[in-house]
Amino acid sequence: MDMAKFGKELAVRALSGAVLLLVVVGAVAVSEYGFAALAVTICVGSLWEFYRMAGKKGIVIDRVYPVVAGGVGVAMSFLAARGTLPLVWLSIFFPLLYVIFVYELRRRQPEPFTNITVAVGGLVYAALPMSLMCFVAFYGGRYDAWMILCYIFTVWVNDIFAYLTGVLFGKHKMFERVSPKKSWEGFAGGLLFAVAFGVLCGALRGESLVWWGGLALVVVVSGVLGDLVESMFKRAAGVKDAGAIMPGHGGFMDRFDALIFSVPFVFAYFTIFAD
Repeated sequence: MDMAKFGKELAVRALSGAVLLLVVVGAVAVSEYGFAALAVTICVGSLWEFYRMAGKKGIVIDRVYPVVAGGVGVAMSFLAARGTLPLVWLSIFFPLLYVIFVYELRRRQPEPFTNITVAVGGLVYAALPMSLMCFVAFYGGRYDAWMILCYIFTVWVNDIFAYLTGVLFGKHKMFERVSPKKSWEGFAGGLLFAVAFGVLCGALRGESLVWWGGLALVVVVSGVLGDLVESMFKRAAGVKDAGAIMPGHGGFMDRFDALIFSVPFVFAYFTIFAD
């Protein structure tokens, strides 16, 4: 391993990661509206990158409408979770979704099945999870910034220590076909530190350590699957990163793939095993 190259890459990742950390913590901690802006931004940015990668496979998607529809869906979910908007108003999103089918009539593309499937699939991939995350943020009946930060930090603790453990000790490949650098040693290291961090969050909040440890376990397993799914997309599209907005981290999907993919599982965990 080239330690000089590793050190340089680590420095770039650390610097841009510090900036990202300030933005995320600031948005979530300052107010619930900051959190909403963050959720919409992650959704819109991820959708744009998702459809851009699909375009590299010759799938022609008019990105504007589904990206806007996804952002509107997340914003409406935030208002519904907050209690500002009646929950029934979320039903508006269903006809908005079906506009994608109708819109394809005007485009006259030769592959409507593929185009519609990818357009809707992108919304399921990014807009649905970020909409559910709004309900997670208000799960106790009020906005819980510290819970959201603990959740996000658990994802990042897993990412960081899985990366470091994998680089230093990784020998046994986890899923080499789609992600050659991921190893079982990295997975174990990330899991260990993430669960420990989750238990620490539970202790600091005065809540069940078992519940928070279980939450961390769900976050790690689903987050790793999210990493692998995004790697599959990138490999299919022939790109190293989904985007280039964050030096050393890539784009929105590169940085938030684990968070996005974990949200439906975390939402189910909250619903079934409410502390």
